[in-house]
Amino acid sequence: MQTHEHPVLVACSHGTSSTEGQAAVNRMRDEMRLLRPGLDIREAYVDVQQPDLPDVVAALPDGPAVIVPLLLSVGYHVKVDIAEAVAGRPGTVASAPLGPDPRLAKLLQQRLEEAGVEAGAAVVLAAAGSSDPSAAEDVSKLLEQLAELRTGRILAGYGASARPSVPEAVQELHDDGAAPAIASYLLAPGYFHDQLSKAGASVVTDPLLPEVMLAQIALDRYDEACAQLGV
Repeated sequence: MQTHEHPVLVACSHGTSSTEGQAAVNRMRDEMRLLRPGLDIREAYVDVQQPDLPDVVAALPDGPAVIVPLLLSVGYHVKVDIAEAVAGRPGTVASAPLGPDPRLAKLLQQRLEEAGVEAGAAVVLAAAGSSDPSAAEDVSKLLEQLAELRTGRILAGYGASARPSVPEAVQELHDDGAAPAIASYLLAPGYFHDQLSKAGASVVTDPLLPEVMLAQIALDRYDEACAQLGV
């Protein structure tokens, strides 16, 4: 039964046509359910997959709800798609996205270590990219957090809608005499991650998922948003 102590959590991801990526995000939702038994957690998407976020929100039971963006930064989907869903239903709020977060920087460093990348090596922090400048600000903050864990140069690169592109960032470091690695600041396998192998770096790390810490971060965002609702 829905109670005011436990608003419904709508775990809203971007959506992907990659079956591997779909499985990774579904596993994350399952981990959220294991960490928070009894909490009503529903899936929704802003693109590519079904069910669409507006349909999920329209079908929610009476009572408060929190939309948690399973996204790594603020951008169009947060500011438009999710904001519209919130505006259209009383008692609904959106949490902050998953990133930036120091725990994500530590996970990126872990992925680099797993790939055999030394702390002093140059790195391109590869993000999906957005036309919204807020997304680049979020990536810059995450880059600063990663830089505290490394000694080598780090440049941000983007898969779309922002500059420099990942290949441009890789080339800039090559031109400076470095042999950069790419740290995939992407949630799951899919189109953008597949493109990283074509960017000219010798090493590309795995995406952030699978990693149960991401489920914990999502639940932390939910708890923060519940405080806004006063529940």
